[in-house]
Amino acid sequence: MSPTLLHLETATEICSVALSKGNEIVASVCLDKGNSHTEHLFPFVEQVLAESNCKISELDGVALSIGPGSYTGLRISASAAKGICYALNIPLIGISTLQSIVFGAIKQQMEAQKVLYCPMIDARRMEVFTALFDENGEAIVEAEAKIIDEHSFSSELETHIIYFCGNGMPKCKPFLQHKNARFIETQLDASNMLLPALAKYESKQFEDIAYFEPFYLKEYLAKKSIVKGL
Repeated sequence: MSPTLLHLETATEICSVALSKGNEIVASVCLDKGNSHTEHLFPFVEQVLAESNCKISELDGVALSIGPGSYTGLRISASAAKGICYALNIPLIGISTLQSIVFGAIKQQMEAQKVLYCPMIDARRMEVFTALFDENGEAIVEAEAKIIDEHSFSSELETHIIYFCGNGMPKCKPFLQHKNARFIETQLDASNMLLPALAKYESKQFEDIAYFEPFYLKEYLAKKSIVKGL
């Protein structure tokens, strides 16, 4: 059976929703308008369902980008996904946001030999959330919060071509000038979750809807009020 999956992406400034049937994306929408996820997420869900002539009751599962990324953005899609899955009694599938970036980059690179991928999500100053993935989109170095300087990934670049990608890549590019460094402009898109989501659906690697929490990587720290007396 070819599952019908809804894909939600709100881990960064991008709000994106896609619908897949089997191994094909049949409808998708993507908006780069920061801090608008609450406003646009459910209208986008309705839009992709309508465009694909699919009823929400026909969904077999919901895949969502689980982080790392924006604390608020991640919580918005997590709440939406858990609500849909609970109401329809369908599985919740969690996909690493970094892995999703890599699958978007894989579509664009043309190297024949083995390469590595280094997705980067912008954090603050010269810090990014990052990891290393092989040419199949499998993580070989786990996600971490990393401050980038001229020594970053120097040993890996001596032995591998590395594709740097994600919204944190542009600010880091000046520090990563090496003959084996490649740079791909990739926008987060919910449709990039298709292949890993299908693999998890087929192997029944589902999240526990009741206890699922996004992968924030770093503890969220609320800003202290600067209003006198508070």
